[in-house]
Amino acid sequence: MTVRLKITIWVLVLLALISGAAGYVLGLYYSDNKKPNFTKEYVLYVRPETTVGQVVDSLISGAGVLRPKSIERCFRKMEVESKMKPGRYVVEPSATSIYVARMLVFGWQTPQNLVLSGTMRSKGRIAKKISTQMMVDSASVARALDSADFLKGYGFTPENVFAMILPDTYQMYWTASVEDIFDRLKKEYDAFWTPERDAKAKALKLNRMQVSILASIVSGETLKDFEYPKIAGVYLNRYKKGMKLQADPTIAFCYDYKLDRILKKHLKVDSPYNTYMHVGLPPAPINVPPKACLEAVLDPDKHGYIYFCANATFDGTHKFAVTYSEHLKNAREFQRALTARNRARAAAAK
Repeated sequence: MTVRLKITIWVLVLLALISGAAGYVLGLYYSDNKKPNFTKEYVLYVRPETTVGQVVDSLISGAGVLRPKSIERCFRKMEVESKMKPGRYVVEPSATSIYVARMLVFGWQTPQNLVLSGTMRSKGRIAKKISTQMMVDSASVARALDSADFLKGYGFTPENVFAMILPDTYQMYWTASVEDIFDRLKKEYDAFWTPERDAKAKALKLNRMQVSILASIVSGETLKDFEYPKIAGVYLNRYKKGMKLQADPTIAFCYDYKLDRILKKHLKVDSPYNTYMHVGLPPAPINVPPKACLEAVLDPDKHGYIYFCANATFDGTHKFAVTYSEHLKNAREFQRALTARNRARAAAAK
């Protein structure tokens, strides 16, 4: 074999090695930077105490990682272990390994829906609703709801803070602080109270807080939203006449909503929230009223009804009356129906 041939062979071998190495490097680059590495959409939650190993395991089990080695390479390259930021991250099937690594390092979160809805009659319930959807713990939210100094900055107190919270769906980052959450709630409260709504309240000779108080009573009276304006009209009629509101929900509030049934003895409870004893509105809202209840107070049905009671059909609706005698007739009808139903149930249980 000639020297020239040997040189030629060595050159070809070297070129083949270089080509192979380049192909390998390019293959890794393509695998890490261009090729999708997940089979399912997955929501990844990273807390301050979460380790990079837990993240990798979570991605493999939840997002269906196709090439685990690619994830490990990219995480090393981006120093994810030391630079990872807490957050809620949505991993799409189309995502590459390097994109997910960068997402964690730079904190590219996807907003979380904070849903505040349903019955909210206690601060504990509110704190739990928020903490189960956000990174903040319920104790921190509860402390904020009870802090006069903290709430003063928003123009509210621990007693009337229910008025600031408007049930809705709020898009926020999962890592939002307690301050961030309350800032958003106050922003939405301010947005709700437009000049038009303020004008409606003024026409009723009510301020914003008084509207919220009445709305909370309406909310406590019925689960039928179509009845909100009618019941709001009843309480406004009583309020304008200087009558005691005599609202059962305020008595339930006095007993922390622990009563199965409100009896005459409960109406004697010594509390400024007892509308059977005191004329006018209670000091603050007794729950977080839905926006529909606020709207019902601002746009109540115009009628002459002063009284209402549960319907004898037990369908959750109410019967309304202008006179007390008519109301007593409706109340007796309901009591007879209730007694008959209880007897029937007792007989069936034997």
